[in-house]
Amino acid sequence: MIPDPPGGPRDEGVRVIWAVRAGLLLFCAGGGAYLAERLFPGPGVWLLGLVGGGALAAMAIFLERGVEGVPPRVVAAGGLGLVFGLVTANLFTYFYLGDVFRRPGEGFLAYTLINVLLGYVGLAVGVKAGKELPLSRREELAPALLRVPGTKILDTSVIIDGRVADVCETGFVEGTLLIPQFILRELQHIADSPDSVKRARGRRGLDILHRMQKLTDAAVQVTDHDFPEIRDVDAKLVALARALKAKIVTNDFNLNKVAELQGVTVLNLNQLANALRPVILPGEALSVRVIREGKEHGQGVAYLDDGTMVVVDNARRFLGRTVDVVVTSVLQTTAGRMIFTRLKEEEPEELLQPANS
Repeated sequence: MIPDPPGGPRDEGVRVIWAVRAGLLLFCAGGGAYLAERLFPGPGVWLLGLVGGGALAAMAIFLERGVEGVPPRVVAAGGLGLVFGLVTANLFTYFYLGDVFRRPGEGFLAYTLINVLLGYVGLAVGVKAGKELPLSRREELAPALLRVPGTKILDTSVIIDGRVADVCETGFVEGTLLIPQFILRELQHIADSPDSVKRARGRRGLDILHRMQKLTDAAVQVTDHDFPEIRDVDAKLVALARALKAKIVTNDFNLNKVAELQGVTVLNLNQLANALRPVILPGEALSVRVIREGKEHGQGVAYLDDGTMVVVDNARRFLGRTVDVVVTSVLQTTAGRMIFTRLKEEEPEELLQPANS
């Protein structure tokens, strides 16, 4: 499910979780101070108990956050390994060390060390075994279910751009639009950024996803498929697209090139926008507003409604005014399209005559 934008239900859930964590921290710290006072009366002992209880609560919260995103089978195997290690440690200390350490302090230290050692060994072995376990039937079927013709994976840049939602509304997009969880996490991270510009971009991306979810013609799905061994988000996208035989929808030039080098089909939204721009041919007349100077002497620069740059010769003197121009040439580049023109009033008279005159 796509997370809510900041300020929505998801934020409420996060606040509840952190309130519970704060309650746990206060309870453990207070309990530690109380037990220290009762068991070891003395000046300042309660402070040690307070710190110790708070440290245990902090460790529990750290472990709880550390298992986020870990496959359930790995967590279960690690837990079983930890239990087995602790049981083994207690049996060993009970049968073999009961008579070795007579002093309470020595026995407690030996008991603690052996439990920590064998507990860690059991946890580590369990986690490694969990990673090697065969996938469940559901996990085996998941890639096959997603590997359907027409599946398209959206990257972060194209979601924030927002034009993909407009394209979906036209009904031209077929198949499933796939949103990986790691893309959602990146969007959420951007939306929570202290930088106001990044925060606005992240919130816009989440709003766009919610808008797309409401479209009846677009099937938007979220997938948990991930590649933990890969750190870079773009590399994860390419690996996922290869695994699912899907296409990537982006407007990121670098991702476009990397994906194509690895045999992944890319649908670049910028290329689509360029392809849909009206065809303008040399000799065609336009009416444009000159808004700034050009690089060459006397040039003026204007823009069409779709953002195409129009360079007008000898139009510097018309800054801020609308002029009639005639197209002399059109230059198409990877960055977009540029139109070169001259003032209509400077066209030779014979070029302004109709072709059949």
